[in-house]
Amino acid sequence: MIDLLNEFIDIVLHIDIHIQQWVTDYRTWTYLILFVIVFMETGFVVTPFLPGDSLLFAAGAVAAMPNEPLSLPVLIVLMLVAAFGGDNTNYLLGRVLGQKVYEKNYRFIKREYLDKTHAFYAKHGGKTIIIARFMPIIRTFAPFVAGVGTMRYIRFISFSIVGNILWVLTFCLGGYFFGSIPLIKKNFSVVIVTIIIVSLLPMVIAFIKSKMGQNRQTF
Repeated sequence: MIDLLNEFIDIVLHIDIHIQQWVTDYRTWTYLILFVIVFMETGFVVTPFLPGDSLLFAAGAVAAMPNEPLSLPVLIVLMLVAAFGGDNTNYLLGRVLGQKVYEKNYRFIKREYLDKTHAFYAKHGGKTIIIARFMPIIRTFAPFVAGVGTMRYIRFISFSIVGNILWVLTFCLGGYFFGSIPLIKKNFSVVIVTIIIVSLLPMVIAFIKSKMGQNRQTF
């Protein structure tokens, strides 16, 4: 288990190197690997740990390499389809299984994540689908919670399209235009960690505020 965790951390921190290796080993099948990862991250509530932001940034950086191992236009289109497909799959799962999951505490579906996402919805409404795209874990549970709730499918699709376009373009183009800068290329692992930390900041801030609010109520 520890070895598997260490391997996963290594993949996340050196995702650019791994994507280059995938291109060398699997050529165009690399697109399928990236597609599956992005789809699963938001397609199933049991896989919120998969890389999203960092994966797109690294893929964009690899696409900018001189030998062009990946095509940026193809990458963007496929990642948009994967993200949108994942959102819709999770929404439909929420429609079918939602209440059952809320009633029981499943081992691989943390109730606390569902509750936090529900609270996020209560505060931000439908915009949660867009905002959540830039927040790890929350973006995995947001479509599911939308499916469980009363959000109409057509409204969900509208927010999902906008959120996915902004998310994919931000990180793919960010990696493409900035990933090849010598300073960033030399410290790519630091950049990946920074992206992860910045993505998690809203969740951390919200958690701190909720704790402070609870403390005030105690006094």
